[in-house]
Formats: sequence, structure tokens, C-alpha cells
Amino acid sequence: MTSNLTVLGLASLIALIPFVFILMTSFTRISIVLTFLRQALSTTVPSTQIIIGLSLILTGYIMHPVITQIQQDAISPFLKAEKKDPELLIKNAWPPLRQFMLFNTREKDLQLFLELGDVHLSEKAELSEVPWYCVIPAFVTSELRTAFLLGFLLFLPFLVIDMVVASLLMSMGMVLMPPVLVSFPFKILLFIVVDGWRLVIQQVVQGYNSS
Repeated sequence: MTSNLTVLGLASLIALIPFVFILMTSFTRISIVLTFLRQALSTTVPSTQIIIGLSLILTGYIMHPVITQIQQDAISPFLKAEKKDPELLIKNAWPPLRQFMLFNTREKDLQLFLELGDVHLSEKAELSEVPWYCVIPAFVTSELRTAFLLGFLLFLPFLVIDMVVASLLMSMGMVLMPPVLVSFPFKILLFIVVDGWRLVIQQVVQGYNSS
């Protein structure tokens, strides 16, 4: 009976991996920023599969120190132990994730969920005293805000190009020609000239604090 419950618990943990991976890592911010970039370029490429794949790769790169620490502190002892204890696995794996999320969470967002949850912490409270049900939603809220801010900054230069092209077409009397069709190659040219992919990936990766 105990063995069956252990297997059931492990299966439940495996089912939660996608949820944990999306909400408790950098995947959310990266995927949203890349989606905004595709929309700003007014194109259908890269495809959704490529965006997800690139987001996964960059997430693995950003989360590598956290994954390594979880491997050392939680997964390896769990696999070596004669008696498998899923609760101990979660307990040992949580601190590195909590540290990563708290270091990348705005103080205002964390304070919001602490107030909503009626959680009172002293000024000298340690990270371990912050409950998980406040850390996770605060981190997700901060990620969404940052992703939308980056998306807005990505849209600005391409919006300027659209406005300039639309003004030129109207002044030339070419009202029936879609401005997006004319501005598209100029957007691609600008993105290539400034080495856009390197800049976007650099800003996303360097925007995280893992220590």
C-alpha cells in the first residue's frame, strides 16, 4: 500500500511539472516578449513552435544554476535514499526556486499578496518565512508586468516606421496601398542592422537576478 501511494505521489508530481515550469521559471516572460516581437514585426515568423522552443532553451540557460542546486540538494538525495519521501523532495527543492523568484519579484507585488493573504512579516524576516502562496503569484505578476513593458519598448521603433510609411503614402496619394506591406521590409532591415535577435536575447537574459 505504501509503495502504491509513493508511485501515485510521483505521478502527481510529474503531472505538475509543466505548471511549475511555466509559472515558476523565466519561460513566461521570454515567451511573451518573443510573441510581442513577432507581432511588432507584422509577420507570422518565427512560428509558435520556434518561439516555444527558443523560450525553452533560454529558460534552461537562465535557470541552470537553480536546476543544478535542486539536483544537488533534492533530486540526488531522493534517488539515493532507500525510502522515497516526496515531501522531503519538495522541501529540499523549494528553497532554490523560492530564492530565484523572490530576487526577481517586485517588492510592491509581493507586498500586495502578503496583504491579501493577511500575512504579517517583521522587517528582519528571512526568505524562508515568506509563504509559497504569496511568492508564486507575486513572481508571476512581476513577470507579466516586465514582459509587457519589454513588449511596449519593442513596439516603439516599428510603430515609428509604420507611421512614417503611412504618412508618405498618404502624401503621395497612394491611399489604397496597405502601409504594413510597404513598411514590412524596412522593419526587417532595421532589425537586421541593429542585430535585433542578439539585443533581445541579451536584454531578456541579463534581466534576471539569480543570486
